[in-house]
Amino acid sequence: MKDAILRKARESAEVKEAFFRAEADRIEALARAMAAAFERGGRLYVMGNGGGATDAQHVAVEFCHPIIEKRRPLPAVALTTDNALLTAISNDRDFAKVFGDQLRTHARRGDMALVLSTSGQSPNLVHALEVARELGLITIAFTGKDGGRLATLAEHAFVVPSFSIHRIQETHVALYHVVWDLVHVVLGEDDVI
Repeated sequence: MKDAILRKARESAEVKEAFFRAEADRIEALARAMAAAFERGGRLYVMGNGGGATDAQHVAVEFCHPIIEKRRPLPAVALTTDNALLTAISNDRDFAKVFGDQLRTHARRGDMALVLSTSGQSPNLVHALEVARELGLITIAFTGKDGGRLATLAEHAFVVPSFSIHRIQETHVALYHVVWDLVHVVLGEDDVI
């Protein structure tokens, strides 16, 4: 068991290190774009399915309720949290519309849409990015494997090149924590992490 534990931890660390080494410049560009959007009054809308849905909520909490004293809250909303609305849209229209319909109602040009998907193929996230592009939002995708359709739709697409859902999700968690931190640093706050 100990060997398996250490192997899994090593694999996780190796996937993350390779990813961040390859993507550091683009992560900085994303953090700068997001900071500028927040400075202009933009909001961040986050969405995903399954584990990605809970990650979307985690991202929104990080931005809205910073755990580090003196960091300002920034407006972020997880579009995964309203069960009544999600099931109404799914029942009356189509599950593929659950996020796109919410963006049409709430988002405005200059806001940001972040989707999280290990496969990059989720129809409701594909539709959400299509709507986001139509509305003039900054589009961001955290995906895995080969990136799927989401990688071609997002202005800022980050693909974890792994076929392990766990390694992809672990890297996504590290990525959104790093992005959250860097957005605040770009906004002039201390780099204390």
